[in-house]
Parts: sequence; C-alpha cells; structure tokens
Amino acid sequence: MLLRLCAVLCCISSAHLMAAECLEPSRLKVLDAQYEEALRVGDTKFLNELLADDYVWVHNLASDIETKPGLLKRLKDLDEVPKARVSHDITAHRLANTVVLDGLSSVDKYNPDGKTFRTSRYRFMRTYVAHNGQCKLLSVQTMKVWSSEEAGKFD
Repeated sequence: MLLRLCAVLCCISSAHLMAAECLEPSRLKVLDAQYEEALRVGDTKFLNELLADDYVWVHNLASDIETKPGLLKRLKDLDEVPKARVSHDITAHRLANTVVLDGLSSVDKYNPDGKTFRTSRYRFMRTYVAHNGQCKLLSVQTMKVWSSEEAGKFD
C-alpha cells in the first residue's frame, strides 16, 4: 500500500515538475518562437498540439476573434507566407501553472512586387498553461501598434 502511494506521488510530482519546466521563461520563449514560426508557415500539425482546445485569439480591437478550429482552417488555406515573424521585448509573468508572455511581434510581408516588404508591429499577450505535463497556449490578444505603410502619414 505504501509502495503504491509513493508511486502515485512520484507520478504526480514528475508531471508537476515537467509542467514547471515547460513554463520556465527561457524554455517558454523558445516554444513561443516556434509558435510564431508555425503561424508564419502554416504548420497546423504543430499548432494543433500546442493550442488548448479552448484556445482563443482576440485580434486588433476585437476586429476578429479566432478559435482553434478557425485558426487551423485559415492556415490550411494560407496563400501568402510572410517573409518573417519575430517576437521581441518579451516579459514573462507567472502565477502557479500559468504564464503570460507580453511583448512585441514584428511581421514582415512581401509587397506585390515580391522583392520589397512592409512591416506591421503588434503588442501581444499570450497565456500559456501547464496541463497534463505539457504547456498549452490558451489565449492570445494582439493590438497593432505600428505599420511601415502608415509611417510618416501623421508627421
């Protein structure tokens, strides 16, 4: 009986430790960069594993609210692959089994000439939760804060 109790406690402790490891800021930033790249190239297999079933993405001023199935469908039909998607100035905020990353994401998209590109910068908040030994992305909120197309229009 005592042996079984020890085995159960070890399993619980190891699952908690694995979850805690995935929420470490350096590891989570790597996972978050993989998320950005998966969005860029439309890697729905990776995203299907990473996103929580109840995932929601609130876009700029709630102009669009995307669920996991909606995002995966949109990315399957991806007709334009951005030149780059890079997050920077990232800060992690943790409470128990949840971490919120906030920072800036710069998205470069090619112009119709296929050579030059335009950049949009977004302020983001992404909520990661440790669940069953894995980190799951539960929610995202983004707000466009700058665009090279609009730069200089208000000077």
